[in-house]
Amino acid sequence: MAEIINMPKLGFDMAEGTLVRWLKKVGENVNKGEVLAEIETDKATVEVESSAGGVVRRLVVEEGSVVPVGSPIAIVGTAEEVIQESGVQGSGIQVETGKRESSVESPKPEILPSAISNLKPAMGKSSPLARKIASEKKVDLSGVKGTGPGGRIVRRDIEAALASQESQIVERIVSALPSPDSSTIRLSDQTLPMSKLRQAIARRMAESKASVPHFYVTHEYKMDALMDLRAQFNKIVPENEKLSVNDFILKAVALVLRQFPNLNSSLDGSAVLRHGQVNVGVAVSVEGGLLTIVCQDADAKPLKQIAAEVKAMAARARAGRVKPDDIEGSTFSISNLGMYDVENFIAIINPPEAAILAVGSAREVPVVENGAVKPGWRMKATISVDHRVSDGVEAAKFMQALAMYLEEPLRLIL
Repeated sequence: MAEIINMPKLGFDMAEGTLVRWLKKVGENVNKGEVLAEIETDKATVEVESSAGGVVRRLVVEEGSVVPVGSPIAIVGTAEEVIQESGVQGSGIQVETGKRESSVESPKPEILPSAISNLKPAMGKSSPLARKIASEKKVDLSGVKGTGPGGRIVRRDIEAALASQESQIVERIVSALPSPDSSTIRLSDQTLPMSKLRQAIARRMAESKASVPHFYVTHEYKMDALMDLRAQFNKIVPENEKLSVNDFILKAVALVLRQFPNLNSSLDGSAVLRHGQVNVGVAVSVEGGLLTIVCQDADAKPLKQIAAEVKAMAARARAGRVKPDDIEGSTFSISNLGMYDVENFIAIINPPEAAILAVGSAREVPVVENGAVKPGWRMKATISVDHRVSDGVEAAKFMQALAMYLEEPLRLIL
């Protein structure tokens, strides 16, 4: 029986996505769970897996089309089925199927014209994706030479035009610079459009600060034992299996969240939804902003597995090839700026979560123990909590419990 593959919802605030590229052609076999297409959302370019197995019978939308969530994008069935498009109802397509007569030839590969009235059709000599990028970047298509089939303007042409504009801007700035003996150098103002990712971050963080009553608790941790254990472990494993300080922190946070389910929750109207899973999100810096990748069931995984998964997801995020599961479903988040020599900072809660932990650098500093000054490793961390869900005492107890694992790190391995 043929099945319709719809545009998936890859985020709670996602309304539409751009189908960037098909990875399967009409007539090719596809297994359930195999990557079918690449979808661009506000956050990233995501690889979308097929929800059915069989033969790709129809590609309903063209590459570059902007597709509402839940709208059809492809039909997967068997090679013997006869599939007839019988109409469009709302955002869905009805199909009629039946057995193929033996005398009927196999259908030729084809891409149907968009069957959805609110999708953007191809117009003129430019692809939908090229027009979309040109609109966002304010590029005049009349001045762009197309290199696609029949002179069609495609994405690479827009990118080339943007690069040319940037080069011209740089040349104008350089030509406007004063001579080397001048005491004052003035640069002209620049107005840069915000990327989709930056717009999404701006919107969500503004909503969080405006609607969520944050409070903060900071704790300083003794990191001597953890730094020593990490150094010993990393000496005996291959480069790709080495552990970061953040791997230890992630595992410790996941275990402590078992004791404090209130901080592993979301506000659901007038009720608090305590999540059964402990899915810890980790903020990763990508071009133009941040993405939160998610380590699912982090409390049940060993350190080595956590480290391997986070490395793989971070690499996909930076390459713009994340999977839906990489960035969805977090119940608590960690933002770590320790690698940038940051002593301490506070983070904004990532809705609908109830808390986020901001982690600074582990530093070797002078410390006083038993009346004597000696070197020691210390690290500060600050938890931001939604005051509607929890209070200062619970947050303080959470930070104290976290110290038990960070200051006695063998507990994270045994």
